[in-house]
Amino acid sequence: MNATVSIGEIARRMGLRPSAIRYYESEQLLEPTRRRSGRRVYDESVCERLTLIQLARRAGFTIAEIRHLFRGFPADASAGTRWRELLFGKQREIRDRMQELSRMKEILDRLEDCDCPDLDACGAAAADRSGLAND
Repeated sequence: MNATVSIGEIARRMGLRPSAIRYYESEQLLEPTRRRSGRRVYDESVCERLTLIQLARRAGFTIAEIRHLFRGFPADASAGTRWRELLFGKQREIRDRMQELSRMKEILDRLEDCDCPDLDACGAAAADRSGLAND
């Protein structure tokens, strides 16, 4: 059995605030922990789960999606099965966001060359050039 460690020590090791760990516990991403003298103590293995949570967050998954990853499958579902189900939607979301960002960049590139006499004229001219007037 692994040693138990305080929430502060786990937070320090993982580069998190203790409040983030408490939040993950309240969102059912971490199993509720026991307390010693009124303070949360964790098995050192919680670091593995926190590393996975951090990885999923960096990949753009929401708390609800991560909760589904952990709790939304039969217990015997493989990690690959779980990820693949979530990846399809996330990849589509990222493609849509990339298209949106590309449109934003086009507008910014056009605004960079602005020589309009005032902001109202600039807005109308930029909308015409970017196709916003048709939206």
